[in-house]
Amino acid sequence: MFAKALLSTLILALTVAANPVLVERAPVSLPLARRVNTTTVHNLVRHDLARAKALKARGQAKVAGFSEASIINEPVENQVVTYVASVGVGSPATTYSLLIDTGSSNTWVGADKAYVKTSTSTQTSNRVSVTYGSGSFSGNEFTDTVTLASGLVIPKQSIGVATRSSGFDGVDGILGIITITYVMLLTDTLSPATGSTVPTVTGNLFANGVITSNEIGISFEPTTSQDVVNGELTWGGTDSSKFTGSISFTPITSTSPANQFWGINQSIRYGTSTTILSSTAGIVDTGTTLVLIATDGFNKYKSATGGVLDNATGLLRLTSTQFANLKSLFFTTNGVTYELTANAQIWPRALNTAIGGTAGNIYLVVADLGSDSGEGLDFINGFAFLERFYSVFDTTNKRVGFATTPFTTSTIN
Repeated sequence: MFAKALLSTLILALTVAANPVLVERAPVSLPLARRVNTTTVHNLVRHDLARAKALKARGQAKVAGFSEASIINEPVENQVVTYVASVGVGSPATTYSLLIDTGSSNTWVGADKAYVKTSTSTQTSNRVSVTYGSGSFSGNEFTDTVTLASGLVIPKQSIGVATRSSGFDGVDGILGIITITYVMLLTDTLSPATGSTVPTVTGNLFANGVITSNEIGISFEPTTSQDVVNGELTWGGTDSSKFTGSISFTPITSTSPANQFWGINQSIRYGTSTTILSSTAGIVDTGTTLVLIATDGFNKYKSATGGVLDNATGLLRLTSTQFANLKSLFFTTNGVTYELTANAQIWPRALNTAIGGTAGNIYLVVADLGSDSGEGLDFINGFAFLERFYSVFDTTNKRVGFATTPFTTSTIN
């Protein structure tokens, strides 16, 4: 009897080994907190323009085969509006507040809270340096254990440890989650190891089988509070409780330099018939606060809305009557149209003074990209758009997805 049972167990074990059971891991979500930096006087447009210029320059340099070191640095602005996640580094872990950035592949710490070495910390021979336009850092490369959430642990992850940083007051660094082109980190940010590849955070999660789907779902919600947990990043899938209806996808554009990031083709219309931008390439970016559109399109938007430039904030300002007549903006990509309502086009009035504005004024969150259309990166859908639509960044299929949410038509602002 025992021999038969043992033989049956052995046969079962061999059968499982030959035909392993695949366990589908559930997606894991990480809470995100929205912060408004009020430590200094800010200009939202100047900050976002600096970032846009740097992103475009980085994309053009990559297409041309140049390194980031060839990009000229310019004065930086501290981040004004950010979404941050609490990320553990080391064992035992030290918790850092890191910006969520779909425009970067580097993960680094040390901007505010100092890096704490533990038994899992190993310094490599490499230096690391990255310029974002809205900030920069340089320092040393380490490998360490990174804990994103319970069950989401990455051993020996490459990270940067800053010895110098600017433009990141109040946060500890960046969690770089760009994956459309770089499951492996571009080593032109490292020296002397410029010829090797280093897995990014998302690349490591997928390669190690921690997530079985190489995609990320992001939920942001509009708010009138300066500091609040109102976002969520889901690794390895999506969270159906955060969106309504179905997710519609659009492929990554083939137009450069937008295709070096999460770039899509999109047209923008104001109201029923005013074309702001014909179908053109741009990007979806969690590091940008506003919706930026090419200068020729912005001028059409300014004329249609009647907005005037506000010197204090850099934003367009409306009267109450103009706001009452403000029409929706319609973003169309891959045959699907997304409506940015009148309320979604204005800065939260409760937070006017946080950006140097006047209480009670009405400011638009659509701003000038600083260059005419036709340059390969003609718009940026930033937080102002993403707070109204659920977004999915799908590396495997090279596509971006959007879905409506309970906040798409909110009048909270």
